[in-house]
Amino acid sequence: MRRRVVVTGMGMITPVGGDVESSWTALCEGKGGVGPITLFDAGTFATRIAAEVPRFDLGAYRTDADRWRDHSRTSQFALAAATQAVAHAGLETSEVDPSRFGVYLGSGEGQQDFGRFVELVHGSSKSGKVDTAAFTRMGRHSLHPVREADQEPGNAAGHLASVFGARGANMTCQTACAASAQAIGEASEFIRRGVLDVVLAGGAHSMIHPLGVTGFILLTAMSTRNDDPARASRPFDRDRDGFVLGEGGGVLVLEELEHARARGAVIYGEVAGHGSTADAFRLTDSHDEGRGAVAAMRIALDDAGLDPSDIDYINAHGTSTPSNDSIETLAIKKVFGDRAYAMPISSTKSMTGHLVSAGGAVEAVACLLALRDGVLPPTINLETPDPACDLDYIPHQARERRIDAVLSNSFGFGGQNTALILRRFAG
Repeated sequence: MRRRVVVTGMGMITPVGGDVESSWTALCEGKGGVGPITLFDAGTFATRIAAEVPRFDLGAYRTDADRWRDHSRTSQFALAAATQAVAHAGLETSEVDPSRFGVYLGSGEGQQDFGRFVELVHGSSKSGKVDTAAFTRMGRHSLHPVREADQEPGNAAGHLASVFGARGANMTCQTACAASAQAIGEASEFIRRGVLDVVLAGGAHSMIHPLGVTGFILLTAMSTRNDDPARASRPFDRDRDGFVLGEGGGVLVLEELEHARARGAVIYGEVAGHGSTADAFRLTDSHDEGRGAVAAMRIALDDAGLDPSDIDYINAHGTSTPSNDSIETLAIKKVFGDRAYAMPISSTKSMTGHLVSAGGAVEAVACLLALRDGVLPPTINLETPDPACDLDYIPHQARERRIDAVLSNSFGFGGQNTALILRRFAG
């Protein structure tokens, strides 16, 4: 029998709350976190709204915050979420063999100092050509070495390893919007196979910087509902016009069942199954028949040993783009058949925006809390049903219902797909 993987701790930082419980309360109450961008001057951008983490201060979570003050928001979100998760798990490093303690994150680049880069290019240019020697000389004096080093997406996982003494496998997943869900799924395999006993798994990311926003604008993927930010993220609605960029982090403490029992840990759920696939279709679009999403969900069900009838709730990828929402709906119908119409589904991105590499982890935490409390968070801003999106998306208000198994979908740019199945722990 394969080793079982349970969740013993959770932490998250989101645009609607600074920790697990405040975020969960906001999600259940249908409170959104979208507003004007304040992290840089977006006045000339086509999209000027985002879901920022307001007034974030690492000092609220860690006594060594000064050590990290020059590091990226991505790294700081990871540290804050992991610190919460380890405390929530009641985990002492002395209880874990450090060689069997790992980290697996989905994460991305640090903040890009685009303005400084432009200044360097202009300052080192003559007659339309860049003097590379002058560019290098100026850069050495004006760019911050810590901030530049933290552009490396794998640094966040390394930071967690150093802080918590995790000397086992240290991994970073970069499958875009599927990254942190895939990290959780693959981390569970390290435990199942007996390689590790405990893993900090999840993700952190902030792309709310000029280069990140510019890239998505060029793809025409983001909402331009700048005058009405609270209603901009509207998954499955007929009038949706793109996603809203968010930021934050979510980390789970994954633990082998007997290891958790031996230290008397509280168990919040079990990672029952996961599936990851690629559309192998097109960089910017999902396959129009949802073939990768369908395959990921079916692999996850098979991995969990469950039938479609065993799933009680789906936390949808639900980005609020015209293409994603209709294709995900189609994929759910293909996997669940007629049951799809009776299945409660919601998109918490309607409130948090799209946290990119951190999205799957935050949504996994929401699923575990739904299992714990018997409350299904709503999809807000679903005002005008889209005929192509005709399932039960829990519009406007949370719904009370006991559930035992949930499916969380995360589909990434480039055709990456991950499906996680989390279930109520039954000894």
